[in-house]
Amino acid sequence: DVPKDERRMHKVPIPRLGGLAIAIAFLLTVLLFAKVDEQMRGILLGAVVILVLGVLDDCLTLRAWFKFLVQIFAAYLVTSHGCTIRYFSNPIVTSSYLDLGKWSVPITIVWIVAITNAVNFIDGLDGLAVGVSAISAATLLVIALLVAESNIAIVVAALLGACLGFMHYNFNP
Repeated sequence: DVPKDERRMHKVPIPRLGGLAIAIAFLLTVLLFAKVDEQMRGILLGAVVILVLGVLDDCLTLRAWFKFLVQIFAAYLVTSHGCTIRYFSNPIVTSSYLDLGKWSVPITIVWIVAITNAVNFIDGLDGLAVGVSAISAATLLVIALLVAESNIAIVVAALLGACLGFMHYNFNP
């Protein structure tokens, strides 16, 4: 990435495509060690679409509207494989659950696109996006272990490991 405007934090050109290393490590680990059911297939398919979009954007600098449409498509792929947010709750206020019903798919798509862009927006500082992602993965790993979801634990452990493995290369020299 060549620093050509005030928005860039670095002063000298730095390599792009760091997300590719994280994604390859994550995908290979999940394919080798996790049970890949229909929902996981959708998640991985959506992740690959986002990965390809990111690689193309790093190489070609794509328009924001195009990236947004591809993100929506990737999120739709996830939901079309049965992975949706079906219930919403706030255990601090009440122990009941709100059934999202027909709003399940659109809310899931909005959530996936929002999280994707949130991580993309914080990717400007060295180590910030991978650090936040690692903290999130570690939190999800603890929760998956507490509720005995071994396959989810394997998947988020793969993500945590990929993030931690890359972190060394993602700090300001």
